[in-house]
Amino acid sequence: MSDLAATGRDVAPQAAFRVLVVDDDPDMAALLAATVQAEGMHAEVVSDGRAAVASVAEAPPDLVLLDVVLPGACGFEICRRLKTDPLTALIPVVLVTALEDRNSRLQGIEAGADDFLSKPVRPEELVARMKTLRRLHETRRELEARRLDAEVERKDALHKALWRYVSPRLTERIMGAAGRGAPFRTDAERADVVVLFADLRGFTRITETIGVHNVVDMLNEYFSVLTEAAYQHEGTIFNMAGDSLLVGFNVPFAQPDAAARAWRTAMDMVSRFAPVSAEWRARFGVATGVGIGLCRGEAIIGNIGSPHFMSYTIIGDTVNTAARLMQMAQADEVLVAATLYESIRPLVPPGRAQARGEVALRGKSEAVGVYSVKL
Repeated sequence: MSDLAATGRDVAPQAAFRVLVVDDDPDMAALLAATVQAEGMHAEVVSDGRAAVASVAEAPPDLVLLDVVLPGACGFEICRRLKTDPLTALIPVVLVTALEDRNSRLQGIEAGADDFLSKPVRPEELVARMKTLRRLHETRRELEARRLDAEVERKDALHKALWRYVSPRLTERIMGAAGRGAPFRTDAERADVVVLFADLRGFTRITETIGVHNVVDMLNEYFSVLTEAAYQHEGTIFNMAGDSLLVGFNVPFAQPDAAARAWRTAMDMVSRFAPVSAEWRARFGVATGVGIGLCRGEAIIGNIGSPHFMSYTIIGDTVNTAARLMQMAQADEVLVAATLYESIRPLVPPGRAQARGEVALRGKSEAVGVYSVKL
């Protein structure tokens, strides 16, 4: 088989259309390979089904010319195996056979063959079949490349959208879990959450005394600081309205240390915003700071809205309590509901916490135990 020496894998041009010839008849294999190469394609020859499967697994070809009668597994079986494997299903397979009966043709069709070539093979017929299948294969490959590009663009857009709500690390977990059931469920559910509400103190005075463009820049700077703190501790940002920010923990994924994460986020928000506040005071003569409310309890989580606009959010008494505490907090003060404070007490620096006692909050029938913490 010296005349087939040029069919080795090592001499194939990288961009050549690759054809795998599977035939145990050396003369027929030589004819098929020579015809393929005369058309500027690369031919590789194997003589049995096992070698064909191994060759395809090692380096999938662009086309398979497959004899039906082979040692070991027949061509029908090899074709069926290739067509049922998602990795090789799109490779065109031409069955080369001397079998002309109707049942053999039906077997080939059932096995998934793309075309048939009768023996004795006429080179001009083989060339015509190969050209047709090559065009088809290249069209499929182009469509698949476009689909993959579109999928990459879709995932990139989804990444960017998620990064507006959750940290990059949490985004990766969400993307990884998407195929096993989306974490942002359509149906609402109840869950134990830790809620953080943050608000910019003195915002009304800022809007009344400072130019519009400066106010927008200041808000962007303020939210950048707060969201970075939330992302650092893998909180989920549910809402950003006016000068308020709503962050949840233990959602959409379980966080056994949710209370600690929320506490550290609150401390980071206050400490990170301090130099920004000092700069604003120097530039604009305004006194600002962050007021934060923290609460833990049950909340309803889900997509809420209309057919035209949906928002993944949390609602319930726990969220309302955190909001009321935020409204009461002074600049750079964190008000913590007593039910949460017991969980984070060991993390609070000595002497920083002060019990406010039972506090009546608007909209609640019973008073709430509150602790005040300042840096």
